[in-house]
Amino acid sequence: MDPPTPTDSTPPLAKAASGILAVRTGFLRRRSSRRKLPRPGSGALLVLFIVVALGGAAAAAHRRALEREFSSRVTLSRATPFEIKRIRRELLDLEVDEKSLASALDARLKYLENTRRKEFYIAVDTRKRELSFHFADKVVRNAPVDVGRPRTIVSGKKTWTFAPLTGAFSVTEKFENRGWRVPEWVYRMDGRKPPKDLPTVPNGLGRYVIVLANDYVIHSPPPPDSPLKGVKPGSFMASEADLAAIWPRVGPATRVYVF
Repeated sequence: MDPPTPTDSTPPLAKAASGILAVRTGFLRRRSSRRKLPRPGSGALLVLFIVVALGGAAAAAHRRALEREFSSRVTLSRATPFEIKRIRRELLDLEVDEKSLASALDARLKYLENTRRKEFYIAVDTRKRELSFHFADKVVRNAPVDVGRPRTIVSGKKTWTFAPLTGAFSVTEKFENRGWRVPEWVYRMDGRKPPKDLPTVPNGLGRYVIVLANDYVIHSPPPPDSPLKGVKPGSFMASEADLAAIWPRVGPATRVYVF
């Protein structure tokens, strides 16, 4: 009697195990074929290195230019070495270009020179947000000051630019209790449509206003009914009491140093 011919030499369990293994193998194969991000070529890396190197060289050259500007102006100053060192430390913290550095330096050095003259003058320290009123080398009054942030207001084809103010100036005029015809930019600054006839508001810019160059001012707080809320952009605002205290001694010849 012939033995039965086997129809399948693989047990069912082995088949199942083989099937699972095949599935797992396929899964791993699919994972390994995931697309990888392309690595930059050597040419791109070289270009990136050159850009970074040029940026560093430009920054170093800029700093050397500022240092030369500083040194050339300091040689013309009669300020003491201690004062020069203090100014240098302050300027190192500022990110300014050569033009701004020149303006900031002039204000500081002229301010120091003025301490030797027997006259009144104003200093505005924008970093400390402090206004000080001096007679020669004596501080007569210190006051906190709000510094209007620089900004550009655009409305259609009209543009109003208020840049940061630094330098040495003379007071051009001062006025008290004067009506202020509200400019169009005041409304545009807040996204409002100005009225057809711009109003004149009593003390609209503040009760006390000291005018510097190019319509920059030191002013007291505007009244509640003024469309201007707070400090004028690019300008400075001190309290009514502080401006009233120095008011009698401020005139067209009064120097103002902003740094």
